[in-house]
Amino acid sequence: MTRIALVVSDVDGTLLTKDKILTDDARAAVRRLHEAGIGFTIVSSRPTIGMEFLVAPLAITLPFGAFNGSSIVDAQLQPVAQHLIPSAVARRCIDMLGERGIDIWLFTNDRWLTRNPDGEYVGHEKRAIKHDPTIVPDFTPYLGQACKIVGASSDAALLQRSEADMQQMVGNEATAVRSQTYYLDVTPPGHDKGTFVADIARRLGVSLDNVATIGDMQNDLPMFARSGTSFAMGNASDDVKSRATHVTESNERDGFARAMDIVLATSS
Repeated sequence: MTRIALVVSDVDGTLLTKDKILTDDARAAVRRLHEAGIGFTIVSSRPTIGMEFLVAPLAITLPFGAFNGSSIVDAQLQPVAQHLIPSAVARRCIDMLGERGIDIWLFTNDRWLTRNPDGEYVGHEKRAIKHDPTIVPDFTPYLGQACKIVGASSDAALLQRSEADMQQMVGNEATAVRSQTYYLDVTPPGHDKGTFVADIARRLGVSLDNVATIGDMQNDLPMFARSGTSFAMGNASDDVKSRATHVTESNERDGFARAMDIVLATSS
């Protein structure tokens, strides 16, 4: 494997366990990357406010990516680059999700908005991002501030169909992809985890051949395609695994740390 200069990691399903825990092994693996002089950062479908709790324990100093990489912030959560969903597109996406009975969330740079405080995944998201939602009667006043729209549903088949339909509807006006089997994310056009990887590598003067990425979901595939080395988690689907250069253990078996063992072995 090519010597690695930078690692870019997904968060949920990769760096964290199913219960949203950062294990001691994962924390130690990142510390060893720092000690070896290997850059480390994260990119996630999460909002900026939902990634803050990882900055200190992972000693992150590099810019990181929120909203599937369409927003880049520094370690103090200040925007480095930010993009929004066009208002008209946001309206159409909200209408489609609403017509299908899918719970809808809208994220601005600093707030999580929902019309339904009792949505089936609201409690889950509160625990995951460590923030409470703002309850609003109508999304209309916020359409011009939308960093991400999420459709949340336990009906995985419905979300899979809706992903395909949403992609056809928005075309190149937005990016629509599932970040979990129960979340369908709509983010600004022309930006994804792959563009984030290319951007951060350029900022650091690192060749993409010397970048390793690791993730578990469809929204991680763009960064697999950009990086010279990629790791799919053991909990990933067969399709995601087939698109990675390596497959590691699951996030319940410290697959992130095991992958970093391989990265570090190439740098010793």
